[in-house]
Amino acid sequence: MAFRKAPPSFETRMASLKKLSDIVEENKERLIEAVYKDFGLRSKEETLFLEIFPLQDEIRHAMKNLRSWTKRRSVPGSWFLLPSTAYFQFQPLGAVGIMGAWNYQVLLTLSPLVDAIAAGNHAILKPSEISPASAEVIKEIINSSFPKEYIHCVTGDAELAKDFSAQPFDHLFFTGSTRIGKLIMAAAAPNLTPVTLELGGKSPAIIHSSYSIKLAARRIMAGKLFNCGQTCVAPDYIILPKELNSEFEIQAKAAVGNFYPDISSNEQYSQIINAQHFDRLNTLLKNAEELGARIVELSSEKSSEDQQLMTPKLVLNVTEEMQIMQEEIFGPILPVLNMDSVEAAVSYINDHPKPLALYYFDDKKKRINWVLKHTMSGGVLINDTVYHLAQHNLPFGGVGASGMGHYHGYDGFKTFSKKRAVMHQKRFAASDFLHPPFTDAKKKLIKFMGRITKV
Repeated sequence: MAFRKAPPSFETRMASLKKLSDIVEENKERLIEAVYKDFGLRSKEETLFLEIFPLQDEIRHAMKNLRSWTKRRSVPGSWFLLPSTAYFQFQPLGAVGIMGAWNYQVLLTLSPLVDAIAAGNHAILKPSEISPASAEVIKEIINSSFPKEYIHCVTGDAELAKDFSAQPFDHLFFTGSTRIGKLIMAAAAPNLTPVTLELGGKSPAIIHSSYSIKLAARRIMAGKLFNCGQTCVAPDYIILPKELNSEFEIQAKAAVGNFYPDISSNEQYSQIINAQHFDRLNTLLKNAEELGARIVELSSEKSSEDQQLMTPKLVLNVTEEMQIMQEEIFGPILPVLNMDSVEAAVSYINDHPKPLALYYFDDKKKRINWVLKHTMSGGVLINDTVYHLAQHNLPFGGVGASGMGHYHGYDGFKTFSKKRAVMHQKRFAASDFLHPPFTDAKKKLIKFMGRITKV
C-alpha cells in the first residue's frame, strides 16, 4: 500500500488540513443532523461541543505547530564516531487505514485523519456501520473534496471492516471495543501492519472521604451522562466509603435533576444507539438485581423501550460476580463499589485490566501523587472526568486491554510517522582506524575503548 511518489509537502499538508476544517464547517449542520438520526435523539449541543469543536481545535493546533514538528533535530554524536554528526527527522509511513467508532463518529473518524495528514500520509477511512447516516455524510464530504489516491472514505458492513483491517497498510488505526480490537490485530498480523488500538474498559472514579461529595457527584454524573454514557472514557464505576452512599445518592439525583429536568421530552438527553444495546443494558441491570444489587433511579421519569430511552441509574451493593462489574457498561448506569480506603481501591483497580482513564477526587497532593505512583491507566484526570481527552498537548491512548499507541497533537503526528535516524560521516573519520585486519595496535585501542566506557 505504500506510495512510491514523494510524500505530500508541508504546503500540501497545511492546505489539506485547512480544507478538512472548511468542509467540516460547511457541513456542520448536516453532520449534526446525521448523528441525531443515528441515535434517534442525541443532543445537538453535545455533537457540537464534543465532536465538531474539539475536531476544529485539533486542526488549528496541528496547523499552528506542524512546522516545528517536521523540523530535523540534531542529537549529540557518540564520541568514538567523531567527527560524524547525527540527527533524526520524521517521515510519513505511507498509506494508513483509519477505522472510526459509532459513538462519536465524526470525531473518532476525522481526528486520527488530522494526525495522518499532518504526518504526510495517504489515508483510507472506514467509519462505523453502526452509525450509517453520519458514515455516509463523512464519505460524501471526504470523497468530494480530496483526490481518491490521497484521502478516500469507504462504507460498509462488518464483512467490509474485516477485509479492510486485512489490507497491507503501513499503519492501521482502530477505535472500538477490546473484543473487536483483538480481531483487528489478528487480521493485521499477517502483513506485519503496525496498529494503534483505542479501546475502552472499565474506567473507575475514586472519591476520597474528605472531598466534596456534591462537587464529585456533579462532575461524575456530567461525564457519565454525555451521550447517555456511550463514551469510552465515561466513569464506569465509582469507589467510595459505604457511609457516603446516601449523600452521593442525594447529590447524584440533584445533579441529574439540574442537568435534565425533563428527560423524556427535552432534546438534551441522548438515546441509546439501538435496540440491541438497549437490551444489553437491561440484561446487566437484571443480572445485578438478581444477585442482590439495589437499583436507584436518579430521575423521576421512567425508561422507554420504544424510544430506546434509558434514564440514569445508580447500582448499589454490587459484587464482583455481577456482569455489570465484568464488562464495560457504555450506558447511563453507574455501579457504586464500597471500600474504606484509597489503598483498598487502588488494590482492586490493580487486580483488574488496566483502564483507559482513571479519575481521582481529592485535594491532598500527597495522596494524589501516591495514587499516580501506584496505578496504571491510559490517562488520569484529578477532580473531574472526561475532559483530559481535549488536551492537545497530552497523548491520548490506552494501555494493556484498554489499547496501545497514542494520538492527538504531537503524539498523533509521531504515531503516523517514522522517526528516521540519520548519521553523516565525514571524509576523515576515527572509525576508519578500526577496520580489519585487527593488528596488535588496534587490539590495544579496542581494549582501551572498552576500559574507558566501563561504568
